[in-house]
Amino acid sequence: MKERIIKARLAILIFGLVLIFSIMFITIKSEVNKIDNISENYKEKLIRFHVIANSDSDEDQSLKLKVRDEVIEYLQPKLQNSSSIEESESIIRNEYNTLYNISKETILENGYNYDVKVGIEYSNFPTKQYSNVILPAGEYKALKIVIGEGEGKNWWCVMFPPLCFVDEENGVIDKSTDEKLKAVLNEEEYNLITSKNEDEKNSIQFKFKIIEVLKGIF
Repeated sequence: MKERIIKARLAILIFGLVLIFSIMFITIKSEVNKIDNISENYKEKLIRFHVIANSDSDEDQSLKLKVRDEVIEYLQPKLQNSSSIEESESIIRNEYNTLYNISKETILENGYNYDVKVGIEYSNFPTKQYSNVILPAGEYKALKIVIGEGEGKNWWCVMFPPLCFVDEENGVIDKSTDEKLKAVLNEEEYNLITSKNEDEKNSIQFKFKIIEVLKGIF
């Protein structure tokens, strides 16, 4: 009799656990599908910036940041009045030669002779936070600058809307950048990736990280 009660309780426990995991799976899958559906739209409205160092040595990583700074300083005034991804992409493509020269000169001035590749292409990005904007992992169109062998760590930001030019110490993007983000994205897309306070920011980032891990597993 006692053994039968134990088996019954064990069966109830197993059933309860299966039910809990099933509900969790359905909830997470629903959230993943929702984010994926929204993401497919807004990812095509952004141009990101992807700089890849020659290697992970301290010198090559420092050089990567110097190239980044020079490129951003040059492109900022040219992109700040752009109102669409098409306009921004056209501006960047027209500046390929100049961007190559800026990158190459910066490399030479710092005592190196690495080659440089400049172009717009799709790249995979991890979940990334820019002040109060958090972008989930995925494939995005990006201005990509590869230094030398391109085997070092990456650096990312968003060229359009211009999140590369945001002072992250303030914790939120400035009003003009926020207005441009709202103009480019619809309300659902904007609400998905922006946070109003620290708790909301942590919640969004945690959710995106969970989805990133699950996608990596499955």
